[in-house]
Amino acid sequence: MEHNTTTTTDPIIELRDIEVRFKSRNSGLFKPNYVHAVQGLSLAVNAGETIGIVGESGCGKSTTANVMCGLQIPTNGQVFFRGKEVSTRSAAERRQIGRVVSVIFQDPSTALNARMTVHDQLIDPLEMHKVGTKAEREERVEELISRVGLPVSALEAMPGQLSGGQRQRVAIARALTLGPEVIIADEPTSALDVSVRAQILNLLMDLKNDLGLSMVFISHDIQTVRYISDSLVVMNGGKIVEQGQADELLSNPRDAYTRTLLGAAPSLLHPSGVELN
Repeated sequence: MEHNTTTTTDPIIELRDIEVRFKSRNSGLFKPNYVHAVQGLSLAVNAGETIGIVGESGCGKSTTANVMCGLQIPTNGQVFFRGKEVSTRSAAERRQIGRVVSVIFQDPSTALNARMTVHDQLIDPLEMHKVGTKAEREERVEELISRVGLPVSALEAMPGQLSGGQRQRVAIARALTLGPEVIIADEPTSALDVSVRAQILNLLMDLKNDLGLSMVFISHDIQTVRYISDSLVVMNGGKIVEQGQADELLSNPRDAYTRTLLGAAPSLLHPSGVELN
């Protein structure tokens, strides 16, 4: 079971003039102070496209991802799913979007239950959504674990018995369980050893190409984002300061902040200059 290709010309997800405010820690009862995590942000995710969102910690990129997948309700602005507004979505809409949009988190332990075997974690969404017969669900679980490059024997392991890279592969398999069309990957390699990062990135690229996935890839490392993205969004202070096609933007950055990110440090992915393949 793979995802169903979107047939409409509408973006799968579109954000229009999104604002997200949080009360600050020093906020008073009668004079509340607010922090603007995201301000005036507009962004569309189209079928088959990979958008990279890059910026330093606190720039609003993870909040933007949370708005896309429904974990964060915007203070102002509109969220559209296939052309239909879902800014304050119903339970039925959340279920529908949850089958189309999956998230891969920075720390795979966020997505995995330490007390469940890999097999049970992969089959659980299939049972919850009543996908296929029991035999078809078992076949799907074996297909998923193989697709992410792990042996079938890994299905009987507990997360604590796996390495960080293996746990992230399981988290990716779980994100693919229901055949999504969009994967939101929030710093998916930053918690991993340098030697493992290229393997996980190559896996994500292979999955994107094989399954025709759209992807939103979030990172503070502009070189990593450059490797995997068709277009780039540079965020600073909760706002988009620059966006465009990846090659064009990085070869001729217009904003001073983008130039700072490019010149700040070599890629954390391959500091020795070893190229990915």
